[in-house]
Amino acid sequence: MAPGLPPIKGGWTLSDRPRLFSDPDIAAGAIFDAVGGEVRLALPLGLGKPVPLVNALTRAAIADPKRKLSIFTALTLQRPVPATDIEKRFLEPAMDRLFGAYPPLLYAEMIRDGTLPDNISVSEFFFQAGIWLGTAYAQRQYIAANYTHALHVLIAQKPNVLTQAMPRQEGRFSLSCNADISADLFARRRAGAMDFLAVAEVNNALPFMAGPAEIDGDEIDMVLESDPFELFSAVRRPVSDAQYGIGLHVSRHIVDGGTIQIGIGAIGDAVAHVLMLRDQAALEDIWSVAPFPLSGDGTAPFDKGLYAVTEMLVGGLLALFQAGIIRREVDGASIHAGFFVEARDMYEQLRMMDPERRTKIQMMPVSFTNALYGDEDAKRAARVHARFVNGAMQVSLLGDAMSDSAKPGQVVSGVGGQFNFFEQAFALDDGRAVLTLPATRTSGGKVTSNIVWQLPLTTVPRHMRDIVVTEYGSADLRGQTDEQVILRLIAIADSRFQDDLLQKAKAAGKIAADASVPAAHRTNTPEKLRDWLTPHRKHLLPDFPLGTDFDDIERELLPALGRLGNAAGNSRSLAALMWHSVMSAPHPRESDAMQRMGFRAEPTLTEPLQARALRGALRISGQS
Repeated sequence: MAPGLPPIKGGWTLSDRPRLFSDPDIAAGAIFDAVGGEVRLALPLGLGKPVPLVNALTRAAIADPKRKLSIFTALTLQRPVPATDIEKRFLEPAMDRLFGAYPPLLYAEMIRDGTLPDNISVSEFFFQAGIWLGTAYAQRQYIAANYTHALHVLIAQKPNVLTQAMPRQEGRFSLSCNADISADLFARRRAGAMDFLAVAEVNNALPFMAGPAEIDGDEIDMVLESDPFELFSAVRRPVSDAQYGIGLHVSRHIVDGGTIQIGIGAIGDAVAHVLMLRDQAALEDIWSVAPFPLSGDGTAPFDKGLYAVTEMLVGGLLALFQAGIIRREVDGASIHAGFFVEARDMYEQLRMMDPERRTKIQMMPVSFTNALYGDEDAKRAARVHARFVNGAMQVSLLGDAMSDSAKPGQVVSGVGGQFNFFEQAFALDDGRAVLTLPATRTSGGKVTSNIVWQLPLTTVPRHMRDIVVTEYGSADLRGQTDEQVILRLIAIADSRFQDDLLQKAKAAGKIAADASVPAAHRTNTPEKLRDWLTPHRKHLLPDFPLGTDFDDIERELLPALGRLGNAAGNSRSLAALMWHSVMSAPHPRESDAMQRMGFRAEPTLTEPLQARALRGALRISGQS
């Protein structure tokens, strides 16, 4: 046992170490005994949570109010809880296939139900997107911190237990999906700067990542060997026209021989896929008929290749690595990453990869990936032509970005590492931060602009504005006057909102009274985008470029469910769907799709209104 920890009752000695358990509840009791009844738990974010052991610790605290359990973590992964009948019909039959048979975390269920006892506390510095909106406890206990600062926030809480799911190989353990903060905690423990009980729950479903993620068996105090739980699988969503448009524009900013970081989600998938098309010299026909002005000259195949340094290893980066595009090496690795959560096929690819090739992917602490501090000269030499690509929800005309929260102050996700990568972009020679967002969003049948005059909250401030990309083009904002920033952002806004944005900026005295939108930017519409991309959607720009767990019928349903969701709460939009359910031709797979949702295959006069609206949405999808 590490120095300074109270011994387990019964006289546990170094010769007993590591202590082995097969029952999570017995292990949990031993952990509480070892630390005197108060567990201050350092729990990794995302995939690395040892769910059975964490649930056992929660049960042990519930059973004995004298015990105290404080959890500091982030990204508590949860399978979705369907909120409507339509969502239940779609998700419940496919839940295990789509998300994995991932066991629920008891503390999360109690937070959602409002039943968390007073002797248990949970604080997170990053949320699974949207999962805690409207949940008072989670919102109150949220800690705002850049990813690189989360380590010091945790240390201030004096954790005495670190527990993590780890694969084991020949007596050694791997931090696998979560070197991000854990690697630094173990390093501090080795140096005598802090102390904690290290508990590994063995789960060999996780890939064994070598290098800095490896932990010697002697560093583990307790080992739980129970049945491994199935890993959470993040569902890949179909890539829309807008997301492909963004991916195409971003791809032109990526420099051969440079450095890349991208995030999870459909935009990241689009960027990766378009870069692979670029490497195949397959984009000439798309560029030759682009209806929007183009920026950036990165269109040639990759001769030198790329190096990736990223907090999150996502499927798009692994696809670029497998395609040989990410191949530039730094200290023997082509990818340095802090953590990963992805679709199950990525875990399988990593597990099955030749071990020597897998060493080209090294899991590192975020103090390495997200910052230049420490061995700064080497990092600067490695991170040449860096392009850090991240998403935002809204951008103001003055260049502020809102990426983590929404009105009235509810946290959607968290700042994570976004601000860290903006800092790096400004500190590095030729580094750039590329912020992506669709030009509009639709809710309740109403379309609104994501480029706005002012924001309710700010994640990245205007003095760090850099490159902003929508489906209509790129706006280079660095070093520009406020007037130029405003005009460049309006130029990539949806044309339905450009005049209103112009007027707001003029009323504030921030642009000339006679300023106008150039004609070349006056056709920023979904129709123009669709005309550009539709000829290429079937062969070059597929809905799921990195694969999917949705079956054929579910893939047919997704566009219709999107239309139905956008129409929710808007009587005119719902009425339009009803009209199409009667007046438009049936979708080619309509009968199968309606049966998959638990409705009658053929329309009837008495079918429920939601079935009729879905049928109408399917028929619109069939037409397009």
